[in-house]
Amino acid sequence: MLKESILKFLKLESLIENLTGYVETRIELTKMEIREDLAKALSNFLLFILLGVMFTFFLILISIAVAHLIAKSTGAIGGFAIVAGFYLLLALLGFAFRGKILEKLQNELVQIMKKKKE
Repeated sequence: MLKESILKFLKLESLIENLTGYVETRIELTKMEIREDLAKALSNFLLFILLGVMFTFFLILISIAVAHLIAKSTGAIGGFAIVAGFYLLLALLGFAFRGKILEKLQNELVQIMKKKKE
């Protein structure tokens, strides 16, 4: 009782209510911002996955077409072997330069995150 009357006398009661309201509103705003950022990130991820799947199908089909084209002059196994050797060469180059590739990707991600904070 005494505490309430002192708060009313000093008009701190309304200040405390306003401060509490501000904090609650700020928390709700932060929750909404987090949901929005999460929705954007999830939609970007799903779009990346969808585009990756479509590109993979394209790559498989174009590889088969190129192998058939090469097979006309080298024989059935030769065309597919040349295409497979090309992909093996790409994989070996990727493995050999994986450190530089990872460093480049990490730098790009850091730059994206810095832009996000600004």
